Amino acid sequence: MKLGFGLMRLPVIDGDRRNIDIETFSKMADIFLASGGRYFDTAYVYHGGESEKAFRKAVVERYPRDAYTVTDKLPLFVIDSADRMEPTFNEQLERCGVGYFDYYWLHSIKDDSYYEKVVRFDAFDFIKKKKEAGLIKHIGFSFHGSPAMLETILTEHPETEFVQLQINYIDWEDNNICSRECYEIATRHGKPVIVMEPVKGGALAAVPDAARELMEERDPGMSPASWAIRYAASLDNVMMVLSGMSNEDQVRDNVSYMKDFRPLDGGEKEILEKCGDIIHSQIAIPCTACRYCVTEQECPMNIPIPDLFDVYNRKSNYTLSRPDAGKLYADLTAGGGKAGDCVECGGCEGHCPQHLEIRELLKKVARSFERH
Repeated sequence: MKLGFGLMRLPVIDGDRRNIDIETFSKMADIFLASGGRYFDTAYVYHGGESEKAFRKAVVERYPRDAYTVTDKLPLFVIDSADRMEPTFNEQLERCGVGYFDYYWLHSIKDDSYYEKVVRFDAFDFIKKKKEAGLIKHIGFSFHGSPAMLETILTEHPETEFVQLQINYIDWEDNNICSRECYEIATRHGKPVIVMEPVKGGALAAVPDAARELMEERDPGMSPASWAIRYAASLDNVMMVLSGMSNEDQVRDNVSYMKDFRPLDGGEKEILEKCGDIIHSQIAIPCTACRYCVTEQECPMNIPIPDLFDVYNRKSNYTLSRPDAGKLYADLTAGGGKAGDCVECGGCEGHCPQHLEIRELLKKVARSFERH
């Protein structure tokens, strides 16, 4: 099955991202595996370091090793010296409870400074040697940078076997994400693509009514998320499409159309083009809620940036009334900083895969919700 289970948005207890609901996650894993799924994707920083441990409890301790494959990633953005790569890798093996990783990436290469660190630490050679030692079966990297940088990396590192890219139908021609260009470069280099953010952090699962009506008219009963995931999976050079599933219903929905996958036809592609235009006109801030801005770089003012962007978007597209949005904003900022508290340090922007100008966007949110 071409569907992968992303472990970045697992169910949690009492809203605490570090307190993963293992019982529910285990049931989700059971549904996924019983439907023919095998591919799980985790990372050192997901859920504050708890995602890998949750995978061990829900899958590794309950299934034989040949029942699943697992991808993990080397988090150079939290490693300050090359000699930390070895203990971090070993810690990941221990957290996951496995003797080897089926796939292992350099995590989130996105700009020149990050790639300079990759080169300085000789990180590609590190994972290559782990593969030679039998501790990794396949190596690659996840990527959020420019097409020119991707071309450089793949030219300099032909040992790379896979590339993980952000691809969805509203980012395909986006000038910042450059999904199409990056996909075409990976394809030209003969590197299969693993897709992340096919539903753009859930934005393509809750589409505007006008877009939903177009989808429903063509394929009654098919969820907006199914359209987004099938779009990515329909690309010839895509090996796997990750879905960050958060509950049992999402798993059931995804496997219902992916276990007997049918690529999009021409008419469906035309509908998605129209839907993309509708969605673009209504998304005020294209945040995917990956939370890298608050997990990889601690905000000095404790501003819940992705949550504030979400409530701003919901107010802007009228899925929340002004009073309800105001109340939610007050609740979200009761235990942390408000958008207007931003001191413009810029640390968050260096970790945003979407390349958002977070400082300016927080000013916009503050103008919308805070009285001055």
